[in-house]
Amino acid sequence: MSNSSPDRFVRTHLKTRHLVLLVELGRHGSIFHAAEAAHLTQPAASKLLTELEYALGVQLFERLPRGIAPTWYGEIMIRRAGAALAEMDAAHQEVMELLSGLSGCVSIGAVMTPSTNLIPQAVTLLKSRHARLHVAIQVDTSKILIQRLRAGELDMVIGRILDTESAAELNFEPLTDEPHSLIARGNHPLAQRKKLTLEDLAQEAWILPPGGSILRDRLTALFLSHGLDQPTETVETLSLPVITSLLLASDMIVALPEDLIKTYLDSNLLTVLPYDLGLRMDAYGIVTRKQHRLSPGAQAMLDVLRELALQRANK
Repeated sequence: MSNSSPDRFVRTHLKTRHLVLLVELGRHGSIFHAAEAAHLTQPAASKLLTELEYALGVQLFERLPRGIAPTWYGEIMIRRAGAALAEMDAAHQEVMELLSGLSGCVSIGAVMTPSTNLIPQAVTLLKSRHARLHVAIQVDTSKILIQRLRAGELDMVIGRILDTESAAELNFEPLTDEPHSLIARGNHPLAQRKKLTLEDLAQEAWILPPGGSILRDRLTALFLSHGLDQPTETVETLSLPVITSLLLASDMIVALPEDLIKTYLDSNLLTVLPYDLGLRMDAYGIVTRKQHRLSPGAQAMLDVLRELALQRANK
């Protein structure tokens, strides 16, 4: 008997009718009755079983005077065959439901800025076309989101590719960059200054993104390049509601794209401090896995994102 590698076994030897036969053999304990249930002749069923045992190099069933009984190896194959067929049945059901516009699922990750504007617009448009399509959204740093994308936990990410190892596995469609301004509450003491220095800012309380994010690294580099210590009074968060609440209730400051808090700026609840950080982030974009075919739901989301990106570019 031969010992095939798992990949060779699945790709070369294993067929759907093998799986069906295994499940029916487990149910009936008889080659004759299993063959009937699988719509096979008894000789064809016996041949398929022999093929499987030869390919695996083990005995799957004991031949008894009346019927057959699975060995431990046979029990494993029966259980796994049933699970595989159930998955394919579920996949077929999902495809049929999505084709009829009923349901489906897409998981998307986004860094903060697109999560407050582009993603809500995309979901609204997507839902208008596929009302029962389920959308799961995760907001985090690009580093964490890309890890989840590579692990297959997300269908796509609106973010940045930060390392060359990931770049080899991913597709990137650029959308826009993010100029950052220095934001504080409307009546912040520093808002009345005509001129601010980085030394002044280093003494303030800051709201910062978590370590490892590109913005955090660039703020760190900004202070170090001017020979300054990092701010000592800090809060780390990516939550925009937490950030705005802290800004309104304290003298803390933060580096943010103005588009994120436009409503607060227009109402003078928050203000842009008179200091140019000189920070422009690398362009974020749509990130997907190479050599991976998206589900219909995920493809629908990708199409919507591309459509909205084109509309923005043409404005």
